[in-house]
Amino acid sequence: MLVEFRLDAAGVREILRGQEVRELIDGLAGEVAANVRVLVPAGTPIEVRGYTTDRGAATVVVADRQAMGWQARDGILTRAAGFAGLEVREWRGGR
Repeated sequence: MLVEFRLDAAGVREILRGQEVRELIDGLAGEVAANVRVLVPAGTPIEVRGYTTDRGAATVVVADRQAMGWQARDGILTRAAGFAGLEVREWRGGR
């Protein structure tokens, strides 16, 4: 038996830009930020920046000039994301 399936792109877009996804993403970003705080020196500024592209998104920024070194040496952001249950993979330019 064959079943016809059609992807409702507009509907998917609406869901990905919706409030529920926004809240989920913001919550996970907040969890990653909290995890980073325990991996860096006290008082290091950590920022969560929410934004929307074709879906809700967020970045966690360690606003310290030493942060790139901490990431390279200790993987602070990668580890913090892993502690939140997120999988971190290499970005391959839109693939």
